[in-house]
Amino acid sequence: MTLNSLIKDASKAVGISLLCSIAAQAAYLKWEMVELPASSGASCGNGTPYRFFVNRTPFTSKTVVMYEGGGACWEKGTCENKAGTQLAAVNPDGIPTNYMSDWNRQAHLGLVTPFTSRIDPLTSVQTQSWNIVYLTYCTGDVHTGNKVTTYSDSTGSIAWYHRGAVNAKAVTAWMAANMPKPDVLLLTGFSAGGTGSTANFAQMRTGTNANHAALLADSGPLFWTPRDGSPQDYPSQPLHNKIRQVWGLDEPNGMVTELITKYPTAGDANNLGSVTYGLNKIFPKDRIGYAMFQEDMDYSAFSYSAFYSDISNAATDADRQAALNKRWRQDINTTLAHMPAGANMGYYIPNYRQINLSHCLTIVTFGDTGIKEAKLDNVGAFVDNLLDFSGKTPVIRSFELSRVKAAATNLSDLIAQIIGKAGLF
Repeated sequence: MTLNSLIKDASKAVGISLLCSIAAQAAYLKWEMVELPASSGASCGNGTPYRFFVNRTPFTSKTVVMYEGGGACWEKGTCENKAGTQLAAVNPDGIPTNYMSDWNRQAHLGLVTPFTSRIDPLTSVQTQSWNIVYLTYCTGDVHTGNKVTTYSDSTGSIAWYHRGAVNAKAVTAWMAANMPKPDVLLLTGFSAGGTGSTANFAQMRTGTNANHAALLADSGPLFWTPRDGSPQDYPSQPLHNKIRQVWGLDEPNGMVTELITKYPTAGDANNLGSVTYGLNKIFPKDRIGYAMFQEDMDYSAFSYSAFYSDISNAATDADRQAALNKRWRQDINTTLAHMPAGANMGYYIPNYRQINLSHCLTIVTFGDTGIKEAKLDNVGAFVDNLLDFSGKTPVIRSFELSRVKAAATNLSDLIAQIIGKAGLF
């Protein structure tokens, strides 16, 4: 028998063995539900078990973790998402075991974002061939809380489990025990998930011990906001001070306390924006990116509506939107002015698209998210830039100046504009 024939036969045997191994792992390339035990402290807001979902592949250790979005709450009605309540939190009834397969749920079989769809009909992104972890959202605290808070109104009282940070820690522990060490780890999330992926980056990045890590926080900014600053100068100040209290951010086991205790030079505990900007100091070899629209009318409504009378009592919807956007742009500009220098942190901020009130660049499709004046076709260019660990390419810093919407240049742009104009999302 020749050497070539031996190699050929061995290759066949290895191939058969690999196929058998893949077949034996029934959970590969499909959604697997993981329920965390009560002993982990994990919980949904209503006290039901916390469940998340994993779609694994045997072909790579690279992993993308998607933090789900869906509002926030700091009072009884919005936590329970009562009928007619605006600006409420998603999944007040918890996470059912069939969450990923129920089209009526926000995940929509993984199609809510191209990051969680193996084969997306509208957008291709390199992470679709990676391991995928979908970190569901059911606590109303943008994945940051560690406090049980009692809320009351005329209908009674409830104890709400703001356990977002606890859940994220428990997911990290599960990943470390049940998945391979990632060669590359991308943490991302939309809306509340953008905040959560930022706030949990340090603990998940160190907990999984990835070789390389990147963050793409989509439309969930923690703006530069000193605790004792003036709301006229820092519009998010009333919101930040509220959530610090009801979500337990500053308590002994709170997220801010733990982060600053572990990384004392990361930022100022009295300014949430400084803490998230400190990530580039803690992890100088990782790549950190923030994305949002300048005319986001959703996250801005959560941030300001409950705290400013000129918004809540606006005479017309146009007046309300103008008051929202004035503060939103002020917060963006102030925050960017304080972004530290460094090639490993950047931002991607177009003006708007018509989908979902210009909220979130990475839901449904990446279409119509380009910054044409910078020759960036869509937010996918920012994703690829973040995942470039060659050490030769700084993270993009791009802020769209023109408010004139460019014409569609490809099918993805056209579909996104049709979806937006039709009000389908």
